[in-house]
Amino acid sequence: MQNKDIQVQQVEKAEEMIKQRIYIIRGQKVMLDNDLAGLYGVVTKVLNQAISRNLERFPEDFMFQINEEESENLRSQFVTSSMCHGGRRYLPYVFTEHGVAMLSSVLKSKRAIQMNIFIIRAFIKMRENLDNYKDLAIKINEIEIVQIHDHDMLRSVHEVVKQLINPIEKPKKQIGFNINE
Repeated sequence: MQNKDIQVQQVEKAEEMIKQRIYIIRGQKVMLDNDLAGLYGVVTKVLNQAISRNLERFPEDFMFQINEEESENLRSQFVTSSMCHGGRRYLPYVFTEHGVAMLSSVLKSKRAIQMNIFIIRAFIKMRENLDNYKDLAIKINEIEIVQIHDHDMLRSVHEVVKQLINPIEKPKKQIGFNINE
């Protein structure tokens, strides 16, 4: 029983580690080529060579190369070496969930197959979490609408109470006649 608990914890840690390597670029959840290479236990160059030999398997919605601005945004999120100090010489490729699934047909090691399974599960859990967040966002929006309505009503009640407490004094009519006229 303890072994099963330990295995479940290890799987959860691996899935969490993978989730931390999933970024949103161009509105899509993607993983960087060097992160995938590390998870698969290969050098990034080897991963990219395997992909370049099988480019027909990776259309634009499976894999794309990020542009300079996207690369800068990623660099600002985590510390990476700059291109002038021995870092990457080219812009990285990123893979969508479908691209990661396609990698299993290109990389055939046992580790690559296992990691693919973990990665696909992580993408699925993220999608499930996003669905939960959408439901939560809808409920929050409904609450905000009610609060705005309640806030407007409260403001109206406050104004009425203020007028009751401090009634606007109308100038009193003078009785009699005025000598100055």
